[in-house]
Amino acid sequence: MTGGLLLVHAHPDDESITTGGSIAHYRRRGVPVTVVTCTLGEEGEVIGDEWAQLAAEHADQLGGYRIAELTTALTALKAGPPRFLGGAGRWRDSGMAGTAAAENPRAFVHSGAAAVEALTAIVLELRPEVVVGYDPRGGYGHPDHIRAHWVTSAAVTAAVEQGWDTPKFYWTVTDADMLRLHTEALARRTVEGLPGALPRGWRLPGTGELASVPSHTVTTTIDVSDSLAAKRAALRAHATQVTVAPSGREFVLSNNVAQPVLPEEHFILVRGTRGPVGADGREHDLFAGL
Repeated sequence: MTGGLLLVHAHPDDESITTGGSIAHYRRRGVPVTVVTCTLGEEGEVIGDEWAQLAAEHADQLGGYRIAELTTALTALKAGPPRFLGGAGRWRDSGMAGTAAAENPRAFVHSGAAAVEALTAIVLELRPEVVVGYDPRGGYGHPDHIRAHWVTSAAVTAAVEQGWDTPKFYWTVTDADMLRLHTEALARRTVEGLPGALPRGWRLPGTGELASVPSHTVTTTIDVSDSLAAKRAALRAHATQVTVAPSGREFVLSNNVAQPVLPEEHFILVRGTRGPVGADGREHDLFAGL
């Protein structure tokens, strides 16, 4: 099936954390959605003891297990089976900059022109109306996210010369003001001992610790409040990487830094024409104007 929405993510769980609400939102409306994942997330830090021996420094079987997690998450979002860039296992999670993982010849950061060619082929096959990738920082600076940004941008451009000009291309981001409001609300609930307080062992993020962009740079806001149940289910599916609070309002990664499950997701339009906007000056539909 051609058309619809194509999202490019670096590792399993990224699709649920940053765009899970939007994926479920558009699937509820019958829009075809394809999620392309660039690596298996082999270098991820495992939460808890049950699956700890799968990690790269032990059995090195985490990537295969995360295929199952991603499959379950995408099922929760109604997005269909996972699709891996170049095929499952073609490129390996690069880990953080300066680590031994980044020196592996199979690491995604070394994927070169082959990754661009592989993604260009997918763009030409699907002819999506909307493509979503990362901003130049890759959100929080992970080398694979930065590489995914570059590969996605290059593939969208290359596809134009080969017959498909994607009408709209976005970066997935987080609005700093919205993030601050929800983090402050969590802090108040915790200080006052109200329902939904910070779970034991979790901590509030420090100023600037969570990735976000200035609110004035956001062009598009998608209300995903109707899809939060699906997003939470998708987040829970990534149990080696993500823990969702009992309230469902927050989640943590292995660092136990609380992140809010926001009722909206944010994007920056970087290619194509902005569609109709609301009173806030933002689009409220990725397909606005198409």
